[in-house]
Amino acid sequence: MKFLNFLVFVLALVCSGVWGIKLQANVGELFTYKIEPQLFNWTHQVISQQFRYRPSLKSYPDLPSWMRYMYSHEYHAGFLYGTPPESAAGKDLSLDVVALNRQNYETRHVVVSMFVAHKFPTPNVVQMKINNLNWVHLMDPGRVENLRNIFRNDLWPNSKEDLSVVFMESAVNMGGRLPLRPQQREGVIVHVGSFAQFSPRLKELQEEVRPLYKLPSCTYKRTSVQKIFENVGFKLDWCAFRMESLESPTEILFHSGKQQNEQQVTEDQREQDRWMGISREDVPERNYIDEFAFAFAIPGMIFAILIGMLSAVLCFHHEKFSSSSDYPMSSTVQMVQCSDSKSNQPITTLKSLKDPNFLLDNTSMRSQSPNNSFYQLDCGTSSIYARPKPPPYKGQAATLGRNGVDI
Repeated sequence: MKFLNFLVFVLALVCSGVWGIKLQANVGELFTYKIEPQLFNWTHQVISQQFRYRPSLKSYPDLPSWMRYMYSHEYHAGFLYGTPPESAAGKDLSLDVVALNRQNYETRHVVVSMFVAHKFPTPNVVQMKINNLNWVHLMDPGRVENLRNIFRNDLWPNSKEDLSVVFMESAVNMGGRLPLRPQQREGVIVHVGSFAQFSPRLKELQEEVRPLYKLPSCTYKRTSVQKIFENVGFKLDWCAFRMESLESPTEILFHSGKQQNEQQVTEDQREQDRWMGISREDVPERNYIDEFAFAFAIPGMIFAILIGMLSAVLCFHHEKFSSSSDYPMSSTVQMVQCSDSKSNQPITTLKSLKDPNFLLDNTSMRSQSPNNSFYQLDCGTSSIYARPKPPPYKGQAATLGRNGVDI
């Protein structure tokens, strides 16, 4: 009878969906878990996107800070992933995963228990970006194993014992841009680490791609190990290829019997790295008067120099214009018309007013008084008096004089 009661209780737990699952994660190593309908005893999926999941820390509305949940429309499943930090070592976590069947609006939930085991972080890490994959593709254990084999067999043979994926995240979540076409891959950032020292081939590869670090992206660049990655299905962005290492790995200090010394050194470093605030009196004050004076002095000097140069140019042109107006151009040829008294035919004579011999050769000054401005012209056998036409007025009249006579 007791056995039957226990069996009924187990069946009730299975049917209700409340079932405990035990998981383990290691510090400094990528943790992944797939949430699918089989976890809630749902074995069928009639329509696309039929199930929805919402994981959270038990008695809390969200997940731990180091854990992330994302749903994949390609795989129709949810994924929990993240890298536990050292502060989470030795802790037990309980996650509530609530599932919703959108076909009949049935809800079920599962409690997932997790223990974070302590592990020394890997001191040597290789960082890379894979352009032709999304984050969900590295949830496939086979693809992850192919990536690890590239380093264990070709690039980093010394890391066969402990090579692991220590970090993985979508390139979009790390600040990258979405592709222009929806069918293109977003890209994924991957870090692999080991306690082994970097191989000479890895160091040569880093020197080969070091000139590319100044570029944001260089998918067009090919390297000497390009074929090794492409043969397995990985296309790397070599601008994002980095190698990070620590000078004093932690495991060497602990395994050499220097644990106490290392703890003291760590405490001293924490004391030195602790930020100490400063008092209000020690905060430097900013003098805005000097800054404003410096900001306006230089433009003011330049403006004054430009005004001086412009004024000098204008004054020079004004003097040149005034000097040229003192000597206006006047007519140098005067046409005088006279008529013959006998034939009554007009006779036209061209005379030069600037020629001093004009009055002596062709004109007889027979005026009766100095005020008489008429001149007697000899036109054949007759003589007439004619007044020459005055020159056009241009400021100060031009003066031609000879023997004290103004013309």
